[in-house]
Amino acid sequence: MNISFATVDPLMSLLFGILILAFPKFLNYLIAIYLIIIGLLGLGIVR
Repeated sequence: MNISFATVDPLMSLLFGILILAFPKFLNYLIAIYLIIIGLLGLGIVR
C-alpha cells in the first residue's frame, strides 16, 4: 500500500477530530501537532 499526502491528510483529520471530541482540553496541542505534521508533509521532509 502506498501512503501519500492525499491519504494521510483525511485520516489525520478524522483521528484528530475524534480526539478533540474525546479530550477537549487537548485542543490546542492537537491542532499544533496537526499543523506541524501537515507542514512537514507539504514541504516533503516527511514522506
